[in-house]
Formats: sequence, structure tokens, C-alpha cells
Amino acid sequence: MDTEFYRIKRLPPYVFEEVNRMKAQARAAGEDIIDFGMGNPDNPTPPHIVAKLVEAAQNPRAHRYSSSRGVPGLRKALANYYGRRFGVTLDQDKECIVTLGSKEGLANLAMAISAPGDTVLVPNPSYPMHAFGFIIAGANVRSVPIGPGFDFFAGLDRAYRHSVPAPIALIVSFPANPTAMTVNLDFYKEVVDFAKKRNMWIISDLAYSEIYFDGNPPPSILQVPGARDVAIEFTSLSKTYNMPGWRIGFGAGNAKLVGALARVKSYLDYGAFTPIQVAATAALNGPQDCVEEIRAMYKSRRDVLVQGLTQAGWAIPNPSASMFCWAPIPERYADLGSVEFSKLLLREAKVAVAPGIGFGEYGDNFVRLAFVENEHRTRQAVKSIKRLLSSPSNLPQEDQKAVAHG
Repeated sequence: MDTEFYRIKRLPPYVFEEVNRMKAQARAAGEDIIDFGMGNPDNPTPPHIVAKLVEAAQNPRAHRYSSSRGVPGLRKALANYYGRRFGVTLDQDKECIVTLGSKEGLANLAMAISAPGDTVLVPNPSYPMHAFGFIIAGANVRSVPIGPGFDFFAGLDRAYRHSVPAPIALIVSFPANPTAMTVNLDFYKEVVDFAKKRNMWIISDLAYSEIYFDGNPPPSILQVPGARDVAIEFTSLSKTYNMPGWRIGFGAGNAKLVGALARVKSYLDYGAFTPIQVAATAALNGPQDCVEEIRAMYKSRRDVLVQGLTQAGWAIPNPSASMFCWAPIPERYADLGSVEFSKLLLREAKVAVAPGIGFGEYGDNFVRLAFVENEHRTRQAVKSIKRLLSSPSNLPQEDQKAVAHG
């Protein structure tokens, strides 16, 4: 049959596919590729969390179906975390829900609250799921440019006024993936005010809330008075506790949005395996020195990478949070665009990065590097990139001519 499926037709070709294919081919040929491309934590989960998983898994009663909302103890732990960290009081039964990673929560919330023809406002560039969760659900996405040189709120107002029908929701995510941009509570107050005046929902992605380096913990939008009238926020244990494969995340905030997500999830899953939820409870309730160690590890890697590349002639902004740096393509390679520059790094320096266009068209002048290689390999990558940047043979043709003619 040559039938094209409705939702599959709405998905463009995977932007990272070409670079990933080159990376796989290089590794198959025995090449050592230093991979900064995917934000996939490389260190093990802290031992006390693993021990709690093992202990819980030995109880046969924990092998039965769980709860799609999440076990009560984990929802209580989430509410307590918001109280300690943000000073926000949550109802664990009505305003908290456990998800299979924040990505699943975002996608199923999109299915719950949007219909074909609805419009959602999404920053550009941003994490792909922020847009494609709604695209898969059948909604339309309107981009709001964000980053250096853009006035976000002017763009937000323009996007709202030029959208028909009026948008139903706005996505925000800070610290941001891929840009590492952070915001303060005044920013969130303006966002909440904007949404309330226009009868819009706000969906906040706070997956990197604990990965910060300047002693200034990122705020939650739920700290804004009245935010829970319109906002839901997703968090995750993936980066905070080195638990990416465990697939545990949360939604918190507006009871109507949490209820809608819970209703959809009740038809789709029975929640994460109970021992994983018990271990996640131990992570949130237990000692937090492991979080400080993980944060310090990312800071050290950040310093080695950013300082090394800056000294090598590639000026990269120093991120104050997240596990990424958002690197403008060096000026003499700017005409290549992010995919071709990523392929050049892979081919000549044996270093993999994520092309910025994969996060939206406004990201095409950038590449994203994740702090997922140890310091030794990061220094090795810096040396390889330095050789690439200083080699006339890898310059665009116009620059090669200039070098040849003195």
C-alpha cells in the first residue's frame, strides 16, 4: 500500500540523520569519534538510588501494574521538592503527576489539550519536542524568535497578533535547550501576565533546573503569584541525578492541565515500573550531595571546553546553566550553515556536534555541544578542532586564495 499516514506526513526528515549516519560510518571504520552531539549523561546513577531500585525490585508486589499518575510517595516527594527549592506549595493529588520522562509528559499533554487547527507559540530555536509534540497532535506551531538580537516579547506579541485562530498555549523552557539561555522571575511574571490577558496556557520545561554554575539557581514559573491559574511545568530526574534511561519526569501546576494529562495517560500507560518510582523517591528525598557533584562535573567540563575552544580561536559564550554550550559558527565558515559545518568537524576533527538547524531555522548559524565527554577527551577534541581551524586547507575557497597570495 502507498498510503501516507496523516501524522507521519506532518513530520519533516530528521535533521540530525545525515550527521548521525556519517558518525556511524566513521565508527564502523574504526575511527574514534568524540561525541558532543547528544545530551546523554555518561556517568552512572548515584549508588544509593540504584540500591533502592534493587531493593524494591526484589518485592514481588512491586511487579504488578503501577499507577499512571505515579505512586503517592513519589508525588509527595515532588511536592516537597517544590516546597524546598522554590517555596511553592503543591497539592500532590491534584497538581502533581509522574511522567515517563518530561518528553512523554509534553507529548501527551499536547494530545490532551490541542486539536487540529489549534495554534501554539513555541520559541525558535528550542528542543524539538516543544514543537513536534503539538505537530504530531495535529496543531499548528508559530515560531517566536529567541536569542541574541531578538526582543522575545516583541516577537511574542507579533506572533500572537498574526495567528488565526488565536493561540491556545505558549511554551517556555529555561535554562534552555539548546541555547542555555536563563531568565529571572521578572521574565516569568511578564509571561504569566501576557498569557492571562490572552486566555492562553503556559507550558514550562524546567529539565535543567539543577544544572547551574553561577550560584544563582534558576527559578520556576510556579513561583509567580497566580501562575498556577494558567501554567504547568515539567521537570526530570535525567540530568539532575544521571538517570536518563530510567525515564522519570513530572508535571506540576495547574490542576486542570494535570488532570487532562492524567486522563490521557490513563488510556495509554500504567505508569513507570514501581521500583523505578521508589528509587526516584529516594533520589528526591535522600542526600543531595550527588547533585552538587554532578553540577561540579558539568562546570569543570564546561570550563575545559569553552576556555579551550576560545583559546583555539573559536569564541563561545560561557553558559551559566544547562549541560550545553550554544556555539556560533566561526565567521569564516558561516556560509556553510550548521549541517555542513557539523559534517566538516566530524570529517576533519573527528568531533560530533548537533547542527543548530535541528532546533529551528533560527539556529542555523550555531551548533550545540553537550558536556558529555570527560575532560581528557574534551581536551583531545579541542586540539583537533584547533588544528582544523588553523589549517588553510579547511578554509572556504576565498580564504584559501587570500592565504596563498599572502
